[in-house]
Amino acid sequence: MTQRLAVVTGANRGIGRAIAVALAADGFAVVATARNTATLDETVEEITAAGHEAVPFACDVTDEDSVAGLAGRVGQLGRVHTVVANAGIAGPTAPLQDVTLAQWRETLATDLDGVFLTFRAFVPALVAAGDGVLLAVSSMTGKRPLHGRTPYAAAKMGVIGLVRTLAVELGPHGIRVNAVCPGAVAGPRIDDVIRKQAAARGISEAEALAEFTAASPLARLVQAREVAAACSYLASPAAASVTGEDLNVTAGVVMY
Repeated sequence: MTQRLAVVTGANRGIGRAIAVALAADGFAVVATARNTATLDETVEEITAAGHEAVPFACDVTDEDSVAGLAGRVGQLGRVHTVVANAGIAGPTAPLQDVTLAQWRETLATDLDGVFLTFRAFVPALVAAGDGVLLAVSSMTGKRPLHGRTPYAAAKMGVIGLVRTLAVELGPHGIRVNAVCPGAVAGPRIDDVIRKQAAARGISEAEALAEFTAASPLARLVQAREVAAACSYLASPAAASVTGEDLNVTAGVVMY
């Protein structure tokens, strides 16, 4: 692979797949990773069918050795320019007193530790190259409450703190670090969140969905391709002076 490389974790579906496809269209050779390699192949097939270059790798972002192994293999393919830490889980929907320690740890391990491990594995190569981009997918829930989602909110807020601090650390090396904070993105994952919100609060699924869209000045959910477009911008030279930011893509639900 002779092009600059972009690594995208959790690229097997939803936002991750959209990001991988968008970066490939921007001219990156994409290393698409996920635990579920069956659906990951679908991402790679979509990219290659469009005439772009992509390879799949199995990786569990909660496993230090798995992430280190990924970084080692990718380093043999070419120079990594952009790393997108997107892999994550929704975690439980329940009052805090009903959240088990195992659920709490699983959510933090995937949504926060996974970003830490991914970034840490690739930072040495970016520092050696003297430039590069680290992008983390946080959430608007890292900025505002969402009923019954304390583990998820804590993890996503932690991602923002990680990004801001790392931007300061790595800026002198020419590396930009940013986060994207999506709102409710249309698709199976938000459908599941809406079902659980409705059950937890004793309201209908239609009412739960209406609350998500009513909070938006545009009165709609976000599309995965719109989150991907934000990542494309942040990975591009057009964002050369943008670092330490958490960019909202929320259809106006969050404006800070």
